[in-house]
Amino acid sequence: MKRLFFFVWSVLLSISTYAQCAMCKANVESNLKTGIATIGKGINAGILYLMAFPYLAFVVIAYFWYRNSKQEAKRKASIAALKAKLSKSE
Repeated sequence: MKRLFFFVWSVLLSISTYAQCAMCKANVESNLKTGIATIGKGINAGILYLMAFPYLAFVVIAYFWYRNSKQEAKRKASIAALKAKLSKSE
């Protein structure tokens, strides 16, 4: 699990993304033509910030789901072991 997490994390960090909607791109291009480059960087950072939260929410939900399913499997295994122990003692 740790290897998968590390692989996904390294892939996401290595990808250079500059995804923009059409209006944002037009705004940035017009600002770059006038020489104002900091606005474009800010818009890119904002887009990446907003894009990250759905993925983060998915990862958090998947983690808790995985943890809950592991705990449930352990609980079922312990119940089955207790039932087997009780049936042997009868």
